[in-house]
Amino acid sequence: MSTISIAVLGSKNATGRDLLHRPGYNGAFIQTAELSLHQSPFVPSGDWQSLPLETQQQPPRNLVPWLTYSGSLTAALKQQSDGDFYVRVLYQGWQTPRPEECLVLGLHNGNRALIREVLLYGCGQPWVYARSVLPERSLQGKSRNLRSLDTRPLGELLFSEPGIRRGEITLNLLQKSPGCADRELGEKDSEVWGRRSVFWLRDKPLLVSEAFLPNFTPTGDPIAQESAKTIATEDSL
Repeated sequence: MSTISIAVLGSKNATGRDLLHRPGYNGAFIQTAELSLHQSPFVPSGDWQSLPLETQQQPPRNLVPWLTYSGSLTAALKQQSDGDFYVRVLYQGWQTPRPEECLVLGLHNGNRALIREVLLYGCGQPWVYARSVLPERSLQGKSRNLRSLDTRPLGELLFSEPGIRRGEITLNLLQKSPGCADRELGEKDSEVWGRRSVFWLRDKPLLVSEAFLPNFTPTGDPIAQESAKTIATEDSL
């Protein structure tokens, strides 16, 4: 069974200290006011649509199986990378979601949600950017554990929950934010294909969006790769 590690983005505060190199840092996510100025590296460039897309731009053929895959993306990426997989946390904190996210989740203006943004790395390269919107009302009772994910990817937790339901998968082009200078995520003004869907956990909604970055060049589709090692991936869905 492959292992997953997690790291915090080396975000600098006004004094120039790097979170990643603080004394005593143990690799766990640190939620701090220093991250309150976080800017999402990618934003949707249009409306989210289901396939077939009624637009001139279409996703690359080799990405379509990944964009439409309804299983665990975490498990599929672990297979694609042969276990060389880890998570880098960009941000996690309470915010008001974007208006179009509130609409999908049935939230009123001003409702808070836990926003979590991460990069999923495979073979040492950033493959996927993921943004999760977890409404405060959805994180009650048995779901409170999602408030502090520690070293586990959200997808791994969701697919281990009995009765988890996934809504329709919709696609969109995401554009790199002008303020994002991270070259690992593509050049300025670059666009990437993303997908999103609502998960229903104990009848409460959670919104998960994932975008495939330029470094992700799959060698096959996720279904074939997971079926090749069913026993090895069942406990990491």
